[in-house]
Amino acid sequence: MARRRRQFEVFTMSFLDCMSCGFGAVILFFMIINAQVKETTEKDPSVLMAETKRLEVEILDGRKNLVLARNTMERLDEDTETAEGQIARIIALIEELRAELAQYDSETLAQIERLEQLQTDIESLEKEVKRLLAIKAEEDAEGSRVREFKGEGDRQYLTGLKLGGQRTLILVDRSASMLADTIVNIIRRRNMSKAEKLRAVKWRQVVASVDWLTSQFKAGSEFQIYIFNNEVKPVIKGSDGAWLKVDDGVQLNEAIRLLRRTVPENGTNMRSAYGIASQLSPRPDNIILLVDGLPTMDEPTTNRKTISGRERANLHRRAIRELPGGIPVNILLYPMEGDFDAAIAYWTLAYQTGGSFMSVSRDWP
Repeated sequence: MARRRRQFEVFTMSFLDCMSCGFGAVILFFMIINAQVKETTEKDPSVLMAETKRLEVEILDGRKNLVLARNTMERLDEDTETAEGQIARIIALIEELRAELAQYDSETLAQIERLEQLQTDIESLEKEVKRLLAIKAEEDAEGSRVREFKGEGDRQYLTGLKLGGQRTLILVDRSASMLADTIVNIIRRRNMSKAEKLRAVKWRQVVASVDWLTSQFKAGSEFQIYIFNNEVKPVIKGSDGAWLKVDDGVQLNEAIRLLRRTVPENGTNMRSAYGIASQLSPRPDNIILLVDGLPTMDEPTTNRKTISGRERANLHRRAIRELPGGIPVNILLYPMEGDFDAAIAYWTLAYQTGGSFMSVSRDWP
């Protein structure tokens, strides 16, 4: 009898075991992942929200600071461009003046006057350039006196002169005695050319003194400068009876420039000079007098050839009657040979009016 063949089955017990194990592993894997996701999602989100808000505030502050910095940079750039433009224009003008100055080589009086005028203008412009450069340097480093006067070295100009006041009147003696300290040299230089008179050491010292005085004016005040010999007139033509603004640096510079071109000559009429203080309206609250001796006349003209010391003292006493009361008179005396009474007379005038008196040394200012 033949053996019956066993029928072959595809799915045996071993295969089912493997499949069951595989499905079990997959289910276990998903259970582990599900547990981790749940643990992650259950964390408190408030900490993350607080951190997010803090970062948003920092971002806003950073943007604000960036806008402020950008505005500051734009403003500084505009200020720098303005200062550089002014400096460029002034430097260009200086070059033009220097080129014009180079064309003059003759020694005639007219050309000498023009050369000195151009040199003065160049010096003024160079000072202006230095001032603008200093302002620009202060602005670049993150960060005014109206005029500047620089002496020799680091000297300090301590004088005791009372330079305050809203309206200052400066009276400058431009008589022939301002040419020298001695009578012999006055007579000798009086007969020289105009250019030689302008080079007189004493007169140049007087001009430098006025230059220093104007540099001490405070901003917002007013001034007027009159020059006198046998007659009196303002140093700036057309300004008779008017006060000039200290803040207008052009007028101050022009006054000094014109004073440098003024030639000392003729006698000394103090009566007319003092009378200016009464003619100005409103009256000055401070008078500064630059003089070298007592007056020699009290009228625009005189026929006298000589005058004694006593007569000069009498002219001085009559002249001071023209001064209005209540105004301090500050006096700068440039001593002259033989005029022994001048110092005590002018010291007395300064004392009586509440002003100050200074006998100027040869190296001041």
